[in-house]
Amino acid sequence: MSFMNNALPPIFVSHGSPMIALEPGAAGAFMQRLGPAIDAAFGRPKAILAISAHTAARAPVLLAAPRHEAVYDFGNFDPKLFTLRYDVPGAPALAERAAALLGAASIPVHVIAEGGLDHGIWTALRYLYPSADIPVLPLAFVPDQSPAQQFALGEALAALAHEGVLVLGTGSITHNLRRAFSGGLHGPRKQPEIPESKAFRDWMNARGTALDWNALLDYRKLAPHAVDMHPTDEHLLPWFVAAGAGGRNDAPMRLHDSVEMACIGMDAYAFGPLAARLAEQLEPVTAA
Repeated sequence: MSFMNNALPPIFVSHGSPMIALEPGAAGAFMQRLGPAIDAAFGRPKAILAISAHTAARAPVLLAAPRHEAVYDFGNFDPKLFTLRYDVPGAPALAERAAALLGAASIPVHVIAEGGLDHGIWTALRYLYPSADIPVLPLAFVPDQSPAQQFALGEALAALAHEGVLVLGTGSITHNLRRAFSGGLHGPRKQPEIPESKAFRDWMNARGTALDWNALLDYRKLAPHAVDMHPTDEHLLPWFVAAGAGGRNDAPMRLHDSVEMACIGMDAYAFGPLAARLAEQLEPVTAA
């Protein structure tokens, strides 16, 4: 399979609770627009390399199965979630290409002929590409590696974004489940955002706009309420992988921002020199 195609901007989307698959809210509505906007601005991706907060390993692992299905890696949610499917082709050829790029960057990686899409991937892709006809390659990342190491992982894969591959990170821009579910697992999704969440989200956007990569990579020390908003940071780390694939020369562009359950940030970003074109494509059309 050839992967030469129009270049694409790497993106990060916040997937929030698994319930987004049944209750799209503002973030789901945005992702419904995002897939068509990517296609209109750049052409349809030939494949998707997906890095999710919920697929992690002790070393990077490419899941090179010929086909993937949705994995229901959660419990105590609406039983209807377990009836939803996302059966999609895998991308073994892309796994070989990605492994070669990581090897050239001296990043050890394993390639296994196993599959499955965690809910951070399939809930997003059901909105972006509901036809499930674009091959997907999940990449398990190492959650105890630093943001700088995640950025380097993305840098090693940057060539894919110029070969028709959509590099997709999924997680949450803020993610404190203790705070989010303080009123119970099935509490209301629409609640006023707590100040700590807003301060952190605004800091991420401002530091990105300023191209302050040093601050972003050291966010746990420098960002306001960083440890509160990310007691563990696996939900933010895919942001850095996608950012690395976009490179340091262009400011990350926030394409969407919203909040659920007071402190689950649902922001989406695009990276690299093509981010502005995608943002322009997503702008609402106004009547003359």
